[in-house]
Amino acid sequence: MAVRPDNRLEDGAMQPVECTACGACVLVRKSSWEQTSLQWSGEAIEACLERRAASPRSGPNGAAFSGCGSLRDSVTAAVNRGDVTVQIEDPLKTNPEAAHADGAGHGHGHGQEHAHA
Repeated sequence: MAVRPDNRLEDGAMQPVECTACGACVLVRKSSWEQTSLQWSGEAIEACLERRAASPRSGPNGAAFSGCGSLRDSVTAAVNRGDVTVQIEDPLKTNPEAAHADGAGHGHGHGQEHAHA
């Protein structure tokens, strides 16, 4: 079986974003408005106030870290300033027929982050 190469970074590199609350600097890539990828360095993990305040089991080998609200706000501000590029500007496409079939009737999609801030 052939392995498909991961070429997501060819159309847009990760960009640094500094948290306004603690100064932790992570690399960010916005594939779309709904999807954000983060790359944490060891220094950023140590600097993040919300990560340190979380349970000692939080992190890659323990319970899931639900994300840093301050960093999430910093990423949003960086996108709004134009410091971070959104690769696909179109909003998430929805399937109105599927929404009616499940009784929701509103047809709004829900994005999912690959990594949490």
